[in-house]
Amino acid sequence: MDLDLRKLRYFVAVADKLHFGRAADELHIAQPVLSRQIRALEQDLGTLLLTRDSHGVELTDAGKQLLTDAGPLLASAHAVRRRVTVAARGSQRLMVGFRAGIAVTPAVRLFGDRHPDVLVDVQRIEWDDQAPMLLDGRIDVGYVRLPIDEAGLRVAPLYTEPRVAVLPAGHRLAGREQITEADLAGEPLVWHADTSTQPTRRPHPNAGYLVRGVDETLEHVAAGRGISFLARSATVFYSHPDVSYVPVPDLAPDQVCLAVALSRTSPLVADFFTAAQAAAEITAECGNYEMWQLGSGAVAEHG
Repeated sequence: MDLDLRKLRYFVAVADKLHFGRAADELHIAQPVLSRQIRALEQDLGTLLLTRDSHGVELTDAGKQLLTDAGPLLASAHAVRRRVTVAARGSQRLMVGFRAGIAVTPAVRLFGDRHPDVLVDVQRIEWDDQAPMLLDGRIDVGYVRLPIDEAGLRVAPLYTEPRVAVLPAGHRLAGREQITEADLAGEPLVWHADTSTQPTRRPHPNAGYLVRGVDETLEHVAAGRGISFLARSATVFYSHPDVSYVPVPDLAPDQVCLAVALSRTSPLVADFFTAAQAAAEITAECGNYEMWQLGSGAVAEHG
């Protein structure tokens, strides 16, 4: 039997709240109706998904698995609706997401040579936007930084870049040509949940300053509240008079990838993948990382 997406949305609401009453309020339906829909879904799947007793609601093993799989499935259905709406307008448009410090101009140029009639929009995304925005169709292709939850996605490595330490301008190590990870032992951290910015260690939740994004990171570091780490592209796109960037060669490099939802099978997306990979290869041949980051005319010259 086909999986009913409406029932699946109801199940996710209950699984998130672990409370039928609160889930029913969120869905704006009566609780008895919600209970009947969950029982119907269990009958469809032939297994118990939730247990209820005096202690509350709990997920069975089957329910936990369904909750894991439900996110990408519901997001994919939402993305289909978005794409159908765009197609109904008769327009061709590609939305490309990118993380801070990643330039998409070289790939957009190559793609535009082949598809001059397609409008390519770009949108800055943060670490916690990467997978959700791809899965629900808000972006068609994403330049992402690892790690990323790859469930429901196709992720292809594109290039790597070194990491730098982000230090207050008056720091004892600021201005050096390079430093080691050991040089930074014991330093307080400006951190956030994006593990790509903290390649050395994860602080205690109550330690340091929790931030979201490069701009907040730079402000806290400049104020002397700790150090942080960023990919080298930060030195090209982000400057701050009270911050110093110092290479840390012994840290693992940052991995930049292209990602797309597995349900997204558009020829335009495939062509953009090809353009992005070609642009990265040209830059590697030039041996000039900054040329790639700044999106200079080198790609056009080699095209």
